[in-house]
Amino acid sequence: MVITSVCKAQYSFSGFTNPEEWDRSVYLSIVEDYRKMSGVYSEQIIAKTTADSNGFFEFKGNMLDTENRIYRIHVDKCSDMQQGINHFNGHCSDSEELLFIAKNSDTLKLPFSFGNQVFCRVESNNPKANAFVKIDSLKNDMRFAYSEFRSEANRKLNNKKWFKTLQYFGEALNEPLAELYIYKYLSDRSSDLHSYYVEDLKENDYYDHLKTRLETSYPNSTYTNQYSNELEADRYMLSSSHGNTTSNLSIFLYAILGFSIMLNLFFLYRFWKRNQCKIDDLKAKLSKQEQVVLEHLLLDKTNKDIAESLFLSVSTVKTHTNNIYKKLNVQSRDDAKSLFIK
Repeated sequence: MVITSVCKAQYSFSGFTNPEEWDRSVYLSIVEDYRKMSGVYSEQIIAKTTADSNGFFEFKGNMLDTENRIYRIHVDKCSDMQQGINHFNGHCSDSEELLFIAKNSDTLKLPFSFGNQVFCRVESNNPKANAFVKIDSLKNDMRFAYSEFRSEANRKLNNKKWFKTLQYFGEALNEPLAELYIYKYLSDRSSDLHSYYVEDLKENDYYDHLKTRLETSYPNSTYTNQYSNELEADRYMLSSSHGNTTSNLSIFLYAILGFSIMLNLFFLYRFWKRNQCKIDDLKAKLSKQEQVVLEHLLLDKTNKDIAESLFLSVSTVKTHTNNIYKKLNVQSRDDAKSLFIK
């Protein structure tokens, strides 16, 4: 029974990329700031793997949260040397990504779709996993409606229609994290829909209900804290437009922003610390010699290179490597790297 319960607490996210189009490196990220759902942010990456010659890849283990969180899998055409430049502010013009909802016990598969397109289909035991795909499909319908007639009158009519359509659709999904994806889009200050959000915020109790749903489902998450802080700041800005001075508003908003940043940093640090503790626990299973060999394995050195560096025989290195695999419960170097390289 103990063995069965441990085996169930494993996640497996697998799929296919097109090796002729994309680099074989595939990245798994956790998104704890819903304003950074779209894009490529190096600080969000928690695992990296390499697709095989057929494009198949898999992430697996037991290090994720036991509750639903927002994750992203992405591929791009940037080398490790280029990523710092090409991913500035999360922007990557040559990448493909998929957002999904998952927890530590979930299985997720991303098969090829029509024309070998990647990340278009989601198969998972978690019914909430494909919520973002559904929302993106609705947003594509919205873009098509805008393109039929490009007049100002048509744009205004569609703004009003789609604002409510997206809001109702998100609520019907019965998943607050999916609603945050829509809220982020509707409340974006650079969006044409932002003016409708400002007016809607004045009279619609939807936003309070969303806050309640978040507090009920995810009481201690960064998502809930970030949403509460943003909602309070936006409402204060609305009330300030009726008499408060600009300076007082600025001070308050900066305070809220600073508090939000500190809170997010705290939760990010706690997440990093928890992963670091897991890494330390894994290394503690190994002997000192095995830990040294592991460090060389993580640098992709061959057995011969390791043997020469440590003045050991190749057979001794192989023995240490097999012991490492057994103690870490992995089958290959890539499996071992997925436990330690974030």
